[in-house]
Amino acid sequence: MRQRGFTYLVLLFMVAIMGAVLAATATVWHTLAQRDKEQELLYAGHAFRRAIGLYYERTPGTVKQYPKKLDDLLEDKRQISLARYLRKIYIDPLTASQKWGLVPGPGGTIMGVYSRSEATPIKTGNFDKADKDFAGTGSYRDWRFTYMPTQPIPAAAALPPPGAQAAPVAPGKLPAATK
Repeated sequence: MRQRGFTYLVLLFMVAIMGAVLAATATVWHTLAQRDKEQELLYAGHAFRRAIGLYYERTPGTVKQYPKKLDDLLEDKRQISLARYLRKIYIDPLTASQKWGLVPGPGGTIMGVYSRSEATPIKTGNFDKADKDFAGTGSYRDWRFTYMPTQPIPAAAALPPPGAQAAPVAPGKLPAATK
């Protein structure tokens, strides 16, 4: 009779341990998923900033213009030949929507984009020079990918696409892009 009670207690204890392990695993998985979404947001934001910069700098004539809508980045109708600065309007990885917050520019134009997510970022520091204002912000809405005419247009491959592996580099050698 005592044996049955002991077996029951051991089984109950094992179920409690398995529940705690599953809860810890879920927390780690959620954190990793949010970090991946942050990387995707940085990639998309940099692509938008670069596209807006190219649209602005390649304005025909002397008066530079920002795009009036994000679709203008897909096909620039101001040019004689077809000019595309983005292949598609990226989905905001944090809201799973193509609706981005828009940073207004002069005359109803768009200077930049930002996520509409109110979530608190995990990444709070160690940003690129162009993103230094993101450090210590309280939500992803504060990560504003804005193009200012005084800044250089970032390189197309400033950040690898999410999930891409960096090419291995031999010790003592610089990658080809940084030589």
